[in-house]
Amino acid sequence: MSVARATRGWEPTQILRGSLDQARRLVRDVSSVVVLTGAGISTDSGVPDYRGPGSLRATPMLYEEFVSDVANQRRYWARSYQGFARVQQAQPNAGHLALSRWEHRDSPCQMVGVITQNVDGLHRAAGTRRLINLHGRIADVVCLGCAEVTSRAELQTRMARLNPDVVSATRLEHAELRPDGDAMIDEWSDFVVPDCSSCAGVLKPDVVFFGEPVPADRVATAYEWCDRADALVVAGSSLTVMSGLRFARRMAKLDKPVIIVNQGATRADELATVRLDASTSQVLPALL
Repeated sequence: MSVARATRGWEPTQILRGSLDQARRLVRDVSSVVVLTGAGISTDSGVPDYRGPGSLRATPMLYEEFVSDVANQRRYWARSYQGFARVQQAQPNAGHLALSRWEHRDSPCQMVGVITQNVDGLHRAAGTRRLINLHGRIADVVCLGCAEVTSRAELQTRMARLNPDVVSATRLEHAELRPDGDAMIDEWSDFVVPDCSSCAGVLKPDVVFFGEPVPADRVATAYEWCDRADALVVAGSSLTVMSGLRFARRMAKLDKPVIIVNQGATRADELATVRLDASTSQVLPALL
C-alpha cells in the first residue's frame, strides 16, 4: 500500500463528467456492475475519513511500527479502546442501505458484489451479502503468533477488566476519531494490553494497516468480480492508495465504464466515464 500519499489533505475535484441522469442510464444499460467503496460512504454514519472535505490530516500507525515496538502496541490499543466504543455505535446510512437493496433486487442491473476498503462493518450490517472486506474488519482480532481470530468486542471486555481506571469514551469529536477506530488520546503509557488467550502472543486488529499488503486471495477475487462486471461504481473513495486504485485502472484498461461518486479529487478522475462530486448518501439511492 502507498504510504507517501496516504494522509494527504483534501483536494477539490478538478474533473467533472456527466450527470446523475447519465449515471442512471449507464447502470440501466449494462448487465452488471461491481461497486468499490471507501471511507467517504461512512462519513454520514459518523465514521470519519482520512481525506474528505471535513477531515483533519492524520498519521495512522504503520504496520512495521506496530509489530516492531511494544510501546507502539500499547499506544495503539489504548487509543483503539476509546475509538472502538464509538465506531461500534455507527449505523448504516442511506448509501449502505441503497447498495444492499440493489444487491437483493439485482435492479437496475445485476450487482456482482461490493468491494469495500472500509473496516467498519456497515455494509454487512446493512444486509450486503456479496462482499469483499479488502482491508479486513475492525470487529475481529488476530494473534500474530498462532493466527487465531477472535472477537474485538470480547477483547474490549478484557481491556476494561485490566484497565478499570480508564473510562471508555462513548462520544468523540470527529477530529479525535479515525476510520479504523483509532482515537487520538494523550495518556496511554500505563495501559495494560491483553495477550492472546491461546498462546500469549501479540494481538492485532484483523485489519490491513498502512504499509501492510492486502491478502492475495481478496485481491484475486476482486479482480475476478471486475472481469465479470460490465461497469464499476466507485463510491466514497479518493483511490489514493493502490489497493483501490488498481480496480479502477483494471476496468478502464478493459474499456468498461467507470462511475465515480466522491467529494474531492480522486486518482482515477481522468478514467471516469461519469464523475460526480456529491454525497454517496444522496447519489446511491438515486441510482435505484
